Amino acid sequence: MKIIGSYVSPYVRKVLACLNLKGLDYEIDPITPFFGNDDFACMSPLRRIPVLVDGDLTLCDSSVICAYLDEAWPGHPLLPADVKDRARARWFEEFADTRLGDVFIWGLFYQRVVHPAVWGEPGDVARVEKTLAEDIPTTLDYLETQLPANGFLFGDIGLADISVASFFRNAAYAEFTPDAARWPLTAGYVGRVLAHPALACLVPFEDVQRSTTIVGRRQALLDAGARLVAESVVSRQPQRGIMTL
Repeated sequence: MKIIGSYVSPYVRKVLACLNLKGLDYEIDPITPFFGNDDFACMSPLRRIPVLVDGDLTLCDSSVICAYLDEAWPGHPLLPADVKDRARARWFEEFADTRLGDVFIWGLFYQRVVHPAVWGEPGDVARVEKTLAEDIPTTLDYLETQLPANGFLFGDIGLADISVASFFRNAAYAEFTPDAARWPLTAGYVGRVLAHPALACLVPFEDVQRSTTIVGRRQALLDAGARLVAESVVSRQPQRGIMTL
């Protein structure tokens, strides 16, 4: 299987972490967001990442991809067995992809990180201020009523946990982390999920992508991939993916 997408995208990160949980082999084409060509548009009509290519099957949208992985492959289940828990897990994924995406990505990460890096100009300062003062507190107040004090949402780690926590890594890249005094359950939960090997093993590649220019990013990722494989960083379970052009 091949995944086309940026390592720093929370939606790509979600898919890669699920692949790692399943123990599946995959390759990465580390496309830079907003720079896909016409061939990419044929695979992803909305020009969004990630894209999964599995033989003659091409899928867009992280939720569709994760559902396919869980239905098509054995191994670590991404959703809980109980029907009510499965419904709640799907809700947390939807909440993450929509609300957390709007708050942490478009309201914060895009303004503070992506906009300056890609377009060479500052983001919307007023939107960042509103996000920090209004949107984030409201959102985290809700999560604080939903997240467990220990462990994960439905026993072992799964899609719901990965979906929620993934956005907090982008928030951290934009200089926001949840206040443990105000939101102790959220802060502890996010820390546990992001420390899981399925997500933690992706950090070296994200660091490379964030530290290089747009032009040099693809080659830097490939060079880093070769180095990390040699150092056995990406070869340890559950991370089994490699990067390719």
